[in-house]
Amino acid sequence: MSASSFNDEKGGSSSVGEPEYGHDPASGGIFSSDYKRHDDLKEMLDSNKDSLKLEAMKRIVAMIARGKNASDLFPAVVKNVACKNIEVKKLVYVYLVRYAEEQQDLALLSISTFQRGLKDPNQLIRASALRVLSSIRVTIIVPIMMLAIKEAASDMSPYVRKTAAHAIPKLYSLDPEQKDQLIEVIEKLLADKTTLVAGSVVMAFEEVCPERIDLIHKNYRKLCNLLIDVEEWGQVVIINMLTRYARTQFLNPNINESLLEEGGSGEKTFYGSDEDEEEDEEEKEKKAEAAAMAKRKPYVMDPDHRLLLRNTKPLLQSRNAAVVMAVAQLYFHLAPKAEVGVIAKALVRLLRSHSEVQYVVLQNVATMTIKRRGMFEPYLKSFYIRSTDPTQIKVLKLEVLTNLANETNISTILREFQTYIKSMDKDFVAATIQAIGRCATNIGEVRDTCLNGLVQLLSNRDELVVAESVVVIKKLLQMQPEKHSDIIKHMAKLTDNIQVPMARASILWLIGEYCEHVPKIAPDVLRKMAKSFTNEEDIVKLQIINLAAKLYLTNSKQTKLLTQYVLNLAKYDQNYDIRDRARFIRQLIVPTEKSGALSKYAKKLFLALKPAPVLESPFKDRDHFQLGSLSHLLNAKAGGYQELPDWPEAAPDPSVRNVEVPEWTKCSSREKRKEKKVEKPFYSDSEGESGPTESADSESDSASGSESGSEESGSASESEESAEGSESEDVEEDEEEKDKKKKKKEFKKPVQESESEQSSEEEERKPERKSKQSKSDSESESDEEDESESESSPSESEDSESETEVKKKKKAAESKPPSKPVKKENKKEKKEMSLLDLDDFEPTPSPQVTPVNTFLSNSLVTDLEGLSLSDAVLTPATIAPSSALKSYELLHRITGEGLSVEYCFSRQPFSPDANMVAVQMQFTNNATSDAKNLHIEDMKLQSGMRVKEFPEIELLPAGETATAVMGIDFCDSTQAANFQLCTHTRKFFVSIQPPVGELMRPVFLTENEFKKEQGQLMGMNEITEKLTLDVNCRNEHTIVLRVTTAANLGRVPCGSDKECRFAGRTVTSSSLVLVTVATKEEGAAQLTVNCEKMVIGTMLVKDILLALTQ
Repeated sequence: MSASSFNDEKGGSSSVGEPEYGHDPASGGIFSSDYKRHDDLKEMLDSNKDSLKLEAMKRIVAMIARGKNASDLFPAVVKNVACKNIEVKKLVYVYLVRYAEEQQDLALLSISTFQRGLKDPNQLIRASALRVLSSIRVTIIVPIMMLAIKEAASDMSPYVRKTAAHAIPKLYSLDPEQKDQLIEVIEKLLADKTTLVAGSVVMAFEEVCPERIDLIHKNYRKLCNLLIDVEEWGQVVIINMLTRYARTQFLNPNINESLLEEGGSGEKTFYGSDEDEEEDEEEKEKKAEAAAMAKRKPYVMDPDHRLLLRNTKPLLQSRNAAVVMAVAQLYFHLAPKAEVGVIAKALVRLLRSHSEVQYVVLQNVATMTIKRRGMFEPYLKSFYIRSTDPTQIKVLKLEVLTNLANETNISTILREFQTYIKSMDKDFVAATIQAIGRCATNIGEVRDTCLNGLVQLLSNRDELVVAESVVVIKKLLQMQPEKHSDIIKHMAKLTDNIQVPMARASILWLIGEYCEHVPKIAPDVLRKMAKSFTNEEDIVKLQIINLAAKLYLTNSKQTKLLTQYVLNLAKYDQNYDIRDRARFIRQLIVPTEKSGALSKYAKKLFLALKPAPVLESPFKDRDHFQLGSLSHLLNAKAGGYQELPDWPEAAPDPSVRNVEVPEWTKCSSREKRKEKKVEKPFYSDSEGESGPTESADSESDSASGSESGSEESGSASESEESAEGSESEDVEEDEEEKDKKKKKKEFKKPVQESESEQSSEEEERKPERKSKQSKSDSESESDEEDESESESSPSESEDSESETEVKKKKKAAESKPPSKPVKKENKKEKKEMSLLDLDDFEPTPSPQVTPVNTFLSNSLVTDLEGLSLSDAVLTPATIAPSSALKSYELLHRITGEGLSVEYCFSRQPFSPDANMVAVQMQFTNNATSDAKNLHIEDMKLQSGMRVKEFPEIELLPAGETATAVMGIDFCDSTQAANFQLCTHTRKFFVSIQPPVGELMRPVFLTENEFKKEQGQLMGMNEITEKLTLDVNCRNEHTIVLRVTTAANLGRVPCGSDKECRFAGRTVTSSSLVLVTVATKEEGAAQLTVNCEKMVIGTMLVKDILLALTQ
């Protein structure tokens, strides 16, 4: 078998075009002997026929690809660089790029041909010529190369410009003195708008001048928006560069958390009245400056910071592990703590990849779990170890499991560890025992359990297991030795059997350290050890000497002779360490006339209390390296590694990222836009659901400024994520983009305050828009979306109306579109509002049909749609049916000294910020005197939560009632928002805690979409409960009513009358929530909840069960 396979191999490798086996003409194929090899190829290259030249070049390139040396053909090939045939020319350049460095002299001879190639009409030839030119590493031609790069940087073809970017680092390494000229070229290429160039020029920037952050300012927004369409390796480079950029330009989003941890800051301001007054004055000043920065305390994220986070998030779904890893490190280093969790799922997905990828990902996960343990806790089972995993992966997974261990999951983790100990992989078993030791030190409750388990391991047949257990037990016993003298006795017996030096040394150290706990056994152990002293390893001998010294000091009557015997043996040992130690200890413990003052303190020296060792993760201090970098992997600084900068104390000027736009583009394109607007109907049929929603978003786009006009265009088949950032390179794009930037500048003056609000809105509306866009049916839509996106409307009221109109259109299938006069009215309103402060003007949206309204007649829905928004005082309560909304007491009239406050979750979109839950509050003044200046102060919120206060109620006369709407971002959790409700005289501590059903908003899905989404949320994301329906709740109408009352979900059409389906998304993170109630005979039913967030799913199941069974 082996012989034949050897012949096959030999025959196989000596196939056509390989000169190596010249000794045998038959096996050597074409080439008959060594000295004539390649002759036929040279002839073919010299012939006049292009077909022969092409065939020769193909064979030569094939040789190079297989790793064969073809350098002796260089003269014959280089002659053909001037060949007219483009195919031949391309292959000649491929060859030259490979050998230009080796054969520099010959390459220099044909340099004029390469220069001619730079003017070739074919872009591939121009690029290849530049590539060859930059591969000739001779300093004489640096000026020629410099010229070529400068020309190529202005080339019409993006491919050639990309090649110019690749040539820059080559030239820089050849002659670093050219740096200033190269920076000019990099600056020019950074302004390029094509995705092809972006990655390559950022790479050149990183190689040549990474410190020149000022070059990035003007291109920052463009790079963020192009990111999704750049090729994968370009994405990695850009993301890493933008991570460093963001660390120098934005404030730390978690800065408030560190302040909170310093403790009690809220209480101080409450009790310290002097400070309080000062703060109030400061706040008033700030309010005058800008409403968006109304208070210093709540951190407001820079819109550009948010832009980066939002545009990188879809890349977590990339097929390339490096891209996912790059986004993960960006989020870890830049995102607010509440948002970092999104990367966990993506990283866990990478664990299904090759072992090399797993190794890198697990290294990073191990570092992340030390600081942000909660992020990976839901995915605990993904880190369980498979028998097929290589040892290094097993050890890393153990590390992660140990980091994730806490009081709640430790029992499952220890059960898992028990099975690992039975593994055949000895290194892995040793690591598992160490992991058990770490769990025991970190979690006091399981310390005894772990100790008992490890003691049982001492009777294991495998010596390595026993040895490792001894070492770990020694560390654990140091924490509370007095409790465990029986374990020390048990270990003393093991000295006869265990041969592993480290384990023997650990046992001897334990017996010596705690000899007073085992006074009878210790001298006997010393006796046995004295016998075998000469045969022991050095580490054990040192511990025997230590044991002898300690016993001599505590029990000299029994051990005096033994100690002298051991010290005499050690005096003549081969190892000088042991000889020195013996002399030193003899002088110290056996007092003589010569011995100095130290011998008095011998007991204090030897029997001093020693602190228990801290078992720490080896990944504890790795996070000072940037995650995902080679330095982090090696835990040592690699060449070319750039430190991650610290966050700045104060934010640098954000205006450096604003881009100037020429005046003329603004006027002309505005005229165009007006024309477009007139032509376009309010609802065009083909536009379906996504058109108005797109326009709803355009205002917020003006906040980030540089999002391209056609960003959202794309066919329905595109995935949601790729649709989010995609930017088509249309001719109109530039105009629209400039347009938008200009428009932003225009709004900046009157609307300074609302900028941060806009940025948050922009982010929050995005998920809603995404889900709707994915449903668009026709190609033609993309054009209309382009138009609607480019209408950068300043009026929020129009946004919210168009958005709610869309929802109504979905809900009431037959409702008629609103009449044209309504549209005109809106337009007028828009003009009036453009000068207003967006912050002061908070129109409430025309109410969206809540799930309960599904039962209202179509005519009523149409009437609702016809409502115009001219009346800004319209509150959501005016239309939402009272039966659907449950009121909660916020402040009782007795506690509130006559002021009573009730609140309900109005289930309307909160117009200033779609990520917030709208809470409608009703104030009633039951007192005899007027209440004044009702407002909110001193909010104590969990990390990530935000509150948008209601406008201050200046006067509430006695006996009167007033309503106000505030917005709270609960961060998809049911934790309460605590704050003080203040009047002009008093402050009342109150808190609002949402039921889980109010943390979501309804979405419309078709039956097929529902099933598709449900299929993706199986396994741990699905919770199923069986129940018996209440007697009054056995018809479809009542089930729908009860479910929609318990949770703010939308009804999904269903073919079966035995099933009711509901869908919604969580308000903050837009995680999908799907609910199915399947009824069976005699009131039996099954409730299924599929939710991306398992905690929300579990709580929702409880609430709906309660609603259906009571």
